Amino acid sequence: MGMDNKIKVLAICGSLRKGSYNKMVLNEAIKLASEAMEIEVAEIGDLPLFNQDLEADPPSSVIRFREHVKNADALLFVTPEHNYSVPAVLKNALEWGSRPYANAVMNRKPAAMMGASNGMLGTGRGQYHLRQICVQIDIYAMNRPEVMIPFVKEKFDENGNLIDEKTRSKIKELLDALVVWTKKFS
Repeated sequence: MGMDNKIKVLAICGSLRKGSYNKMVLNEAIKLASEAMEIEVAEIGDLPLFNQDLEADPPSSVIRFREHVKNADALLFVTPEHNYSVPAVLKNALEWGSRPYANAVMNRKPAAMMGASNGMLGTGRGQYHLRQICVQIDIYAMNRPEVMIPFVKEKFDENGNLIDEKTRSKIKELLDALVVWTKKFS
């Protein structure tokens, strides 16, 4: 935690698309974050595909990403679901953050996850797969509350503002729970 006792949360969005609903959800989370937390967004679109040959001398984008993860008290994953799993860009960031095994920056980080989709499952399968990955990486993923936002198009207006109160309260509940969860590990 920072000197101001705020929990430093690094948000990692699994979508690179400009008009991404998951980016909109993340922007809403930033607005809803309590005074106890500060959310910074990780840039993962410039990470090269993970290649063990690059590990000894990683590119600057990897060094920068790892530094952000290292300095964070907790992680917040906001992700769509691709083919019943996490998007490749998120999996790639997880690869870089979990290597090298001896001093991986993601090890033992508390984390929360949420996601939005146009379908009725709201990224449930993708989040469950992300949970399995977190077990291997030794990320302490919070179990509850689960935030899986279905039919996301109906939840935002044409200007990208969240208009669904139930979704807003679930995001707030997740963020507040992440503060409590993170303090258990500090």
